[in-house]
Amino acid sequence: MGNFLIEQLDELDSKACPCGFAKRAFSDEPGAVASLHMVEINQDSRVHYHKRMTEIYLVIEGEGFLELDGELVPVRPFTTVYIKPGCRHRAVGQLKIINIPVPAFDPQDEWFDE
Repeated sequence: MGNFLIEQLDELDSKACPCGFAKRAFSDEPGAVASLHMVEINQDSRVHYHKRMTEIYLVIEGEGFLELDGELVPVRPFTTVYIKPGCRHRAVGQLKIINIPVPAFDPQDEWFDE
């Protein structure tokens, strides 16, 4: 492959995650500085955090809330949220989001308090 990668989100398999189901582009690329996920949140998700990853959320469908360090913040289409490492977070409601983890998603960097 050259100096670029292409993934077709609508053709990727969905994987269960603490937020619902995610289609993850570029998460298997060794050394990737970021990945991109389309996440379907169809129930209130489980509070979790990351020690290394920063996440950028873009709500593309639905209305609900993000719980960020215990604070409920209303979200709707085109709300963008920058979630720093260590921020306990979860989605509340039925939403579809684009999530950009930086560095690329690492399942070993998902942490739960309980």
